[in-house]
Amino acid sequence: MVASSQVPATLAGLEMLRAGGSAADAAIAAAAVCCVAEPMSTGIGGDAFAIVWDGAAATGLDAAGPAPRDATPLPVPTRGPRAVDVPGAVAGWAALSERYGRLGLDACLRPAIDLAERGVAAGYHCSAHWRGTAHAPGEFGAAPGVGEVYRLPELGATLRAIAEGGPDAFYRGRVAAAIAEASWLTEGDLESYRPRWVDPLRVTYRGIEVLELPPPTQGVVALEALALLADHERPGFDDQVRAVALALEDAFAYVRDEADVTHLLTPEHLAARARQTARLGREPQGGTVYLCAVDADGMAVSFIQSLYENFGSGIVAPGTGVVLNNRAEGFGVAGEVTPGKRPYHTLMPGMLLDQGRLRGPFGIMGGFIQAQAHTQYVCSVVDEGLDPQEALDRPRFRIEPGGVRLEEGFWPRSAGLRASGLTVIEDRDRGIFGGGQAIELRDGRLLGGSDPRKDGMAAGW
Repeated sequence: MVASSQVPATLAGLEMLRAGGSAADAAIAAAAVCCVAEPMSTGIGGDAFAIVWDGAAATGLDAAGPAPRDATPLPVPTRGPRAVDVPGAVAGWAALSERYGRLGLDACLRPAIDLAERGVAAGYHCSAHWRGTAHAPGEFGAAPGVGEVYRLPELGATLRAIAEGGPDAFYRGRVAAAIAEASWLTEGDLESYRPRWVDPLRVTYRGIEVLELPPPTQGVVALEALALLADHERPGFDDQVRAVALALEDAFAYVRDEADVTHLLTPEHLAARARQTARLGREPQGGTVYLCAVDADGMAVSFIQSLYENFGSGIVAPGTGVVLNNRAEGFGVAGEVTPGKRPYHTLMPGMLLDQGRLRGPFGIMGGFIQAQAHTQYVCSVVDEGLDPQEALDRPRFRIEPGGVRLEEGFWPRSAGLRASGLTVIEDRDRGIFGGGQAIELRDGRLLGGSDPRKDGMAAGW
């Protein structure tokens, strides 16, 4: 089964599985197609993270790039050439393919190359987000209408070069020179980049093991929030809001590149935090794609990829079709850019295990709502027994500095939150509440879910 935010991406993943590929092959193919079918949210100029369950153990892939080694510490950039960190996605694809794939990177990129060169129809949400982005690169032309076919031939040519030459076709030579020309990155920054394999962080929530990635991601937020909720026999809506707010505050204080945040999950820290009140700082926005895949041998891949905000830095490396990320804005959490280090990352793939066996991959994109939505998803499937689609369909809350936004289904809860002193905004814009995908293994069956806030689907074979 494959679940993604774009129908062509799900179909590309299934094509890999039908050809004898692994869940890793399916995830790479789907991720590459999303670069074409949802180019405002993701691309090869961005970064990626994954959790892989190989049937016996879980491993994390960290394909986030650093700021330039000679970056200027201040000010924190938001757009433009100084907002770009080293793009890690392509190196991440290659590492995932080499370690867990069966078909080869070239085979996994063929569907994306075909769509980029021949054209793909814009989905409803793709079209709306493209049209709503004021800084969309001029090289991409006017935003397509719903169902309108558009082509990205320069991106297709770059993907073809990567298929033929591997990651070196991106991190060295013509493409690397174009990226360096368009940003403050140097060709040396690109050539020296390597992704990392890491151990996931874990907590057990009512007998279900929840896996997230360590810094620079905010994965610990969901784990700390769930650990705070574990003492409640049946945590209520207000309890979830409070736990997430406390965990986010801790993340803003402690999540940094390569930081050890395990103390946030200790009984002593949790007991102290449970008696306190959170005061949140700034909350940047973000645009991302999340997808997941499970193959017939039981391998599962939870994969997330992003440019950060829509169309990232707003810059396309000349002649390549590569939209460059603005991930350096994540340094705003720390207050300054750290040369050669990676910023705070909102990206976080999730995985559930049940007594050492796969329960399923899951994830919800959308900047800082990701950790909040992960917590809400896990409570829905574990506490209430909802299936993945039911859990993704539910309304969400989104904590922001000074208050909380509620989707329409949660508006009846407004009075209670206001009574606790929070500012409540009843919001009709579903787009700010993220979009998720999930697959679960229950009683020998794969159950998939795909968020109606996005254009995708979950499908099995």
